[in-house]
Amino acid sequence: MKTLSYIILGTAACMLSACGENNGQYDASGVFETTEVTVSAKGNGEIMQLDVEEGDLLNAGQVVGYIDTLQLYLKSLELSGNLKAIDSRRYDVSRQIASIKQEIATGKREKKRFENLVKEDAANQKQLDDINAQIALLEKQLAAQTETLENGNKGVDGQIQMLEAQKAQIEDQIDKCIIISPREGTVLSKYAEQGELATQGRSLFKIGDLTNMYLRVYVTASQLTMLKLGQEVKVYADEGEEGRREYRGTISWISDKAEFTPKTIQTRDERANLVYAVKVAVKNDGFIKNGMYGDIKIN
Repeated sequence: MKTLSYIILGTAACMLSACGENNGQYDASGVFETTEVTVSAKGNGEIMQLDVEEGDLLNAGQVVGYIDTLQLYLKSLELSGNLKAIDSRRYDVSRQIASIKQEIATGKREKKRFENLVKEDAANQKQLDDINAQIALLEKQLAAQTETLENGNKGVDGQIQMLEAQKAQIEDQIDKCIIISPREGTVLSKYAEQGELATQGRSLFKIGDLTNMYLRVYVTASQLTMLKLGQEVKVYADEGEEGRREYRGTISWISDKAEFTPKTIQTRDERANLVYAVKVAVKNDGFIKNGMYGDIKIN
């Protein structure tokens, strides 16, 4: 009878010991998270197409829809027409001043001829002075007309530059009406449907990278001294009711400020302690879900 009692007491002691080891085999606990990006509308108008559903896998830069751009396109055509009309007002300076240049060239030939005649006393000095005065007048007219024409062209250039900037703005708005996935990931939530009205800033869908996830845990100051960036740790996620699935994790971020443990973590007494947040990068094989609880074991 005593032997049976010893066996029962020994078995109970082993069970208690096993339970104690199981509860204390993990160094920290937390929740699996992913980097989420909410894609918002960058333009205003009716959503003409939005080909995303929750659970879809998207590539970075993939076009998934667009917002109506008809009015923007018509405005762009109007600006293009204005650009052509204004550009037609540009002066051909060389052609406009060609006649005055010809008169100046003729006057200079006459000047040279009369200079020779004056030397031979075949013409008087007054005739030569009149020719010089005429050439000087033509040169002043040439300078004034050239300046007027160039200033006119500068005004045209300014108007063209302004219209080109307006057209570039319209084209940028048209480009922003194309709905593009900003990164590779899985569609987590969808907030709009085709045919609805989109306004700038309205959320359309949320995307997250479920392949490269991280476990956010909280460690004490003493545990912090055993961790460094790039360090490998063992990560555990629930599998079924009692099973645990093991992964290899890497410390990717360590907070530089202490904080109180979140209320959802550990007990009331432990929540009163200051801890440090740590992110552990984990490669997901598909079994880890966003928001699932996990644990780490420091190697």
